[in-house]
Amino acid sequence: MAPGLIPPKNIKILANVAIAKTSKLAREVRQYLAEFNIATHIESINFDKPNQNFALENCDMVIALGGDGTILRAGHQCAPLGLPLLGIHAGRFGFLVELAENDWRDRLKLLTTGDYRLENRMMLQVEFFKSGTLAGCWNVINELVVCRGQYVRPIEVRVDLNEGYLTSYMADGLIVSTATGSTAYALAAGGPILPPELRNILLVPIAPHLSLDRAVVLAEGASVCIQVHSNHETVISVDGQDSVMMRNADLLRVTSNPNSLKMVRFSEPNYFYRRISTYMENNPITKLNNNGQN
Repeated sequence: MAPGLIPPKNIKILANVAIAKTSKLAREVRQYLAEFNIATHIESINFDKPNQNFALENCDMVIALGGDGTILRAGHQCAPLGLPLLGIHAGRFGFLVELAENDWRDRLKLLTTGDYRLENRMMLQVEFFKSGTLAGCWNVINELVVCRGQYVRPIEVRVDLNEGYLTSYMADGLIVSTATGSTAYALAAGGPILPPELRNILLVPIAPHLSLDRAVVLAEGASVCIQVHSNHETVISVDGQDSVMMRNADLLRVTSNPNSLKMVRFSEPNYFYRRISTYMENNPITKLNNNGQN
């Protein structure tokens, strides 16, 4: 990969405090970058503080230490500012993370010469209306989930597009996903795998019953309106955050987000397919199925 991007000069390092080893790793990364005259500042991500804000205005890149949850938390604040985000794996799940904790030094050196690329990930915007009044708005990296609450009964989820009525799902719920989220909950629900830089909106029903049981891939410009009909609890959640109650009269409108998440990549563009293959081969459940075991 030929150098072409400007090396960062001021980096914020965000470390997930729930993972003990990130404190030591953060100090090691800071010490390493100091050898290249790159200024750094360490700040902790605390998942017990869902509304925590980070001081990112004076940096030109963010390095997040943790797993995919850490990347999502950091990404929600990086995207509106246009800040590139690089992940170093120190958590449980690390599909979105670029560097491993035992070999980050060689790759991180490429950062200092501009020998990296930026992967622009499409995001979604969700508006939540109650009685016609905007009651909430979220930026989405992975997915919006509309699903049943504590009662094990299906709900009816009506979906309208800008062209008009699409379908009504009788299901446990509905996932509205980005290409990034296609390898998360949407994949577990039977949805297709989309390359990360595709700019599409994915609809995946959860356990559909006597209704459309296939995923639907929409163009970036689609406007998706969602209503539910249920005589019991329905909840919505964005990127795994705390759920919010949804009533029958409420409306969700999902569109593409004006912001994109810029993720720092050192690997070649086809890395995604190799990573999928490696993950499936190393997944304990996949190994059991391939060995014919129950």
